Amino acid sequence: MSANQVFERGDRVGLYLQDKHSLEENVELVQYAEEQGIDEIWQAESRLARDAVSPLGAYAAVTDDIKLGTGVINNWTRNTALIAQSMSTLEELAGPDRIMCGIGAWWDPLAEKVGIDRSGALRAMRECVEVTQDLLDMENVTYDGEFVQMRDVELDVVHGDDGPRTVPVYVGGTGFKMLELTGHFADGALLNYLVSPEYNKKALDALETGAERGDRSLDDIDRPQLVVCSMDHDEEKALDNARELITQYLGQQPHIMKASGVSQDLIDEVGETIGGWPADHEDIQEGMHLIPDDVVHKLTASGTPEQCREKVREYAETGCQCPILYPLGDDRRLLIDEFADGYL
Repeated sequence: MSANQVFERGDRVGLYLQDKHSLEENVELVQYAEEQGIDEIWQAESRLARDAVSPLGAYAAVTDDIKLGTGVINNWTRNTALIAQSMSTLEELAGPDRIMCGIGAWWDPLAEKVGIDRSGALRAMRECVEVTQDLLDMENVTYDGEFVQMRDVELDVVHGDDGPRTVPVYVGGTGFKMLELTGHFADGALLNYLVSPEYNKKALDALETGAERGDRSLDDIDRPQLVVCSMDHDEEKALDNARELITQYLGQQPHIMKASGVSQDLIDEVGETIGGWPADHEDIQEGMHLIPDDVVHKLTASGTPEQCREKVREYAETGCQCPILYPLGDDRRLLIDEFADGYL
């Protein structure tokens, strides 16, 4: 592990925040989550909505202990030295053993639309992870890679502790080759959402293959996982909230859907109906009727509180060490209250 930080494994629970609610509401929710005993917050940066680093600074400023992670920033639009600099700054603000750096390979067509060619994604991620870890260890780095080149570079800390940062580096990967790479080099794998527990079994095999290649074991790889959680005392309302998100992703993010276990025919039909990325609200509403309840239950923890807890247990039983719950619906505090004491 590149950082000095070691997370306890077991009944950890986290929260995944995107951009549906205002930042002010999210700040208040993070404070409430910490008060209730939620362990981790991961901030999304999946679209051109909000960056992940700025909100984490706000959360760090108003909390004391809850861990804070980028879920995920990408390795294409930020120079690797800037990634390390940002994580070091967040640790300065939050204190040691609180910041987690999640990095992902981004996705098309968004990357292509802003001029990024993601060819060589595996090599690019390996180089980014290796150099980020070394910089956070406060090493002087010279690196001549295909995607990352540095000469005589180190974090230049003027104020505060200049010792190694306690920031583990996670890879947010979905494909099995990326997961093998993660097992080989990264401190942790941030497993994706909208996949089934059956997918997790294959993901763990890939992680273990990579870990063995790096003379490590699967136990050396921390494994939090994003889990869509649509909770409501009205089961049908909960399912419809999740159905809308699934429709959006089926049609717009094929890299996730390839691993979901959903039939290609359904993926193609939804994609044709909503018209690709970006889809407007009306297109997504039109495509929702194509998603049956069994697909919602397969890919998400949705329904009543007990149904949600049961599905989260399934993810835990297949390798997830910390469910990072993506709350859908209007009552996010209900979800926090239901999971504050864990899920086992």
